[in-house]
Amino acid sequence: MSDGMPDWEARVAALWKQVDSVTPEELVSRIDLLAAERPADDPLALFERACARDTAGLESAAEPLYRAALASHGLDPYRQARATIQLASTLRILGRLEESERLVKAQLERYAEAGYGLALYDETRATLALTYLVQGRAVEAACLALTTLAPHLSRYNRSIAANAAEILKNTATASNWS
Repeated sequence: MSDGMPDWEARVAALWKQVDSVTPEELVSRIDLLAAERPADDPLALFERACARDTAGLESAAEPLYRAALASHGLDPYRQARATIQLASTLRILGRLEESERLVKAQLERYAEAGYGLALYDETRATLALTYLVQGRAVEAACLALTTLAPHLSRYNRSIAANAAEILKNTATASNWS
């Protein structure tokens, strides 16, 4: 017997395709109606409810839902990465920069673990770069962004990455002397 999950996920996806044509309040309301079809502790429903609130600019309301979805350990690796990135972004917006940084770095460590896919790896690094930027660590942010971008360039991949690494190294050396 099917639990209706493919149909539920299709209806959620269809709503997200309309995100630019519904008000933030309507988005939250409609996602909540869909989430109510699932058990209260369903990680996917919690995740979607968090996403809707985040999109609506309700970061404080999104945070506990992201945490609950992640704590359930019921998200697939792709959604787990999304929830981590989005929670880190929410924390950054809420001014909790160190916590945001720790969360993203933990996600980057998961990518290094054997058998864990690289879904959203660059997006995770970009989120860390944004956190560095807000922390006032502009050189680290720029170097991380450039090394993340380098593999996607049609030319100069190695030199862009090497220059970014050299700038970061020189900046770290200079700050050690001050």
